[in-house]
Amino acid sequence: MGIQEHGTLAHGRPGIDPPDVPRPPESFECRMLTLPDGRRLSYLAAGARDGYPVIYCHGFPSSRFEALNFDQAARRRGITLIAADRPGYGQSGFLEQRTLRAWAKDVAALADALGLERFSVMGVSGGAPYALACALDMPERVERLALVGGIGPMDAPGATEGMGRVPASFVACARRWPHLATFAYARLAGPVMYRFPRLVTRLLSSAAPDADRAVIDSPWQRRLQWASYREAFRQGGRGAAWDLRLYTQPWELDPGHLSVPSFLWHGEADRTVPAAMGRAYAVQIPHCRARFLPGEGHFSLTANHAGGILADLPGGAGT
Repeated sequence: MGIQEHGTLAHGRPGIDPPDVPRPPESFECRMLTLPDGRRLSYLAAGARDGYPVIYCHGFPSSRFEALNFDQAARRRGITLIAADRPGYGQSGFLEQRTLRAWAKDVAALADALGLERFSVMGVSGGAPYALACALDMPERVERLALVGGIGPMDAPGATEGMGRVPASFVACARRWPHLATFAYARLAGPVMYRFPRLVTRLLSSAAPDADRAVIDSPWQRRLQWASYREAFRQGGRGAAWDLRLYTQPWELDPGHLSVPSFLWHGEADRTVPAAMGRAYAVQIPHCRARFLPGEGHFSLTANHAGGILADLPGGAGT
């Protein structure tokens, strides 16, 4: 069930990079797909060539480059990661008034274009509700669902308990004044993150638990995050601003209706997406296999456990 060629799916420099050397984000070719409604969808392919396909839903605010956190582990385990930018991110066209479930239609179109009948879906951080939408709307195509440090609904009392002060303040503002928060993120926060990504990582590091700080401060991770932030806001902040609005308003998704085998990983020390959100998913999702890791934060979870996370997916046993 390997990924089929759609033009040329470049995975960096095949045959040159040793399997354990991180490849720079700039070496991954941006592929483009024209969707049925005429919008463009930008994506990349990482990991193994012709491996088992996993569609990766990136976090917030981020871009397709985020999937490169799993590139080495995916190469070792025979998995091809297909990471697409959501509408308004990267080079993907903005979609007015989009919903969480609208993403499933874009993913279906991408899978059709790549000749993928069956695949798994991974949602990391802010990508969790989008991965959930895919699994709910395409149970006949999605073989497994992985939620990694995934955000949950934020309109319930106590939803931000355990969250850091800065993200919690964004959530509170967006819940009370959605129009103001959307405007501020699009016109203020977005441009700042595009122009000064180094400042963003510095602020992240200063507020992070020790486990996360060690990851954020590593040279390769800084380079990846700078590239991902700049790509996220290439067109401005509308895509991320709309995400913030969707996250903080009532969702049209019910995890209790999932019929796809589901796996969940969450760090107990996560202050970006508190573990309470993961525990709520674990209770709601039928037969969910959940792992909560003491001492792991939001960024250290993927840095330290990428191989284990991918092992939950078909074809992930690898080498």
